[in-house]
Amino acid sequence: MILQKKLGLLLALSLITFLPIRIVKAQNNIIPKPANIKLGNGSFTINNQTIVSYPKKNTELRTLVDFFNQHIHKISGITLSSNKKYTQTIEFKLVDIASLRKEGYRLTVAKDLILLEANAKEGLFYGVQSLIQCLPAIRTNEALNIPFMEITDYPRFGWRGMMLDVSRHFFSVETIKEIIDLLASYKMNVFHWHLVDNEGWRLEINKYPKLTSVGAWRQEVYGSRWYAKDSTLNLNDTYKYGGYYTQQQAKDIVEYAKARNITVIPEIEMPGHSGAALAAYPQFSCTGIPQAVPNSTVVNGIKGHRGVNFEYCAGNDSTFLFLQDILKEVMQIFPSEYIHIGGDEVEKFRWEECLKCQSRKKAEHLKDAHDLQSYFIKRIETFLLAHDKKLLGWDEILEGGLASSATVMSWRGEKGGIAAAKEGHDVIMSPSDPLYFNRYQADPKTEPFAAGFSINSIDKVYHYDPHSAKLNTEQHQFIKGSQFALWTENIATTEYLEYMMLPRMPALAEGLWTPVAAKNYDDFIKRLNAWHFNAWAAKGFSFYQALYKQKY
Repeated sequence: MILQKKLGLLLALSLITFLPIRIVKAQNNIIPKPANIKLGNGSFTINNQTIVSYPKKNTELRTLVDFFNQHIHKISGITLSSNKKYTQTIEFKLVDIASLRKEGYRLTVAKDLILLEANAKEGLFYGVQSLIQCLPAIRTNEALNIPFMEITDYPRFGWRGMMLDVSRHFFSVETIKEIIDLLASYKMNVFHWHLVDNEGWRLEINKYPKLTSVGAWRQEVYGSRWYAKDSTLNLNDTYKYGGYYTQQQAKDIVEYAKARNITVIPEIEMPGHSGAALAAYPQFSCTGIPQAVPNSTVVNGIKGHRGVNFEYCAGNDSTFLFLQDILKEVMQIFPSEYIHIGGDEVEKFRWEECLKCQSRKKAEHLKDAHDLQSYFIKRIETFLLAHDKKLLGWDEILEGGLASSATVMSWRGEKGGIAAAKEGHDVIMSPSDPLYFNRYQADPKTEPFAAGFSINSIDKVYHYDPHSAKLNTEQHQFIKGSQFALWTENIATTEYLEYMMLPRMPALAEGLWTPVAAKNYDDFIKRLNAWHFNAWAAKGFSFYQALYKQKY
């Protein structure tokens, strides 16, 4: 947890004045709501004579038990015992229950026993998160009562994720870890890290040091805001902005996330959104003309900025060698099955004007620029497959024909995901409406400045279902899950980042975990008020509070 956060975005913070924290008795406050839960009468009371039992030789379980013990001590001062003379037990147990799958768990709370069972450590970790949400939300001297219950729980979707853009605004390692902790507490399991874009390259690459010495820094204009036009700005009134992660820092974050059952998937944008890389190494653009790292006043596209290169040259073999060298280092840092290569919003007019690109098109018998993009993506896919990695990209990678084993992340609505699923390709649904959390969550007149394309309210997020009605049951198998996105053009501080996540992130988490028949929006809001708002307030998190007023 960040101890001292930067002040900023005063408008956002002025809206985040916490209400008094209420202490409530232990009850079923679990988010996401379990697949099956049966509450009984009575409760198990944790005290200094409660012991914890687990397979002592399993170091991963020991770490999980230590995490649980530390939480108990933090909220109550109670230290759980290992003295076997006591009979009141919390037991962590690995079992073989096929119906639970890898991430599921079974939790039984009775008079003298809390039994948490799972097939793997992932399930036990999620069971602990549910246990924590049955305890008081804040530090207390009251008894730690957990109601008698039986839970059998497992996720609806295997991919439950978040995308964070750190190119437009850079966030510290400490903030990244805070976000990972938040994701883990709601049983999310993917952190998609958007490390590269026009406005900044954020990952150390040893073979190409200028990617960070040049590409990680831009001259930003004082007072400028993305999506807001202001003709009074002095474009010469600038300051240096940026930052990057060393490879060791990135590896540390990968390990931190792994301990919390979260896979970190890096995104290295290509062939477009590469203005920062081409500022560092202009020889890989179509024109080869030197340029500065674009800032918030530079629009990605043909209109008004023909002097800025955003795309790699598709006709230059050295471009591919450059990207392969980068990807080799990326793969050494990130052991994830997937590498995200972006592939979105490619401005192809440069290719149409480039003699090398036109020669490539002729040599490869490509009919247009869409085919050239497909050639680019497929060539990168071949390289990734040779290194036992899978290619993941935004839905524009469908243009010109989809690479054979590529997975599509559908953001321009669900259209691209539906088309890919019908072709038998795996799909991650991330439609900008309602899953872009950089957009307003309520009336713009009452909210901090945000992207204004749509209002992605919490109820829209909660009711979103990745299984489109336009797909049949057989095609649904290709929908691996979903994720929300936080593009940070207008999100400059940790406080605002939290505010845009909470409570929309838990709303999506419940949609991706809980069976449709078990979901209930009104009950979800009750659980937020009974426990989660209090827990966030106690930890100093910023969050949207319009719903934090109902008393149940």
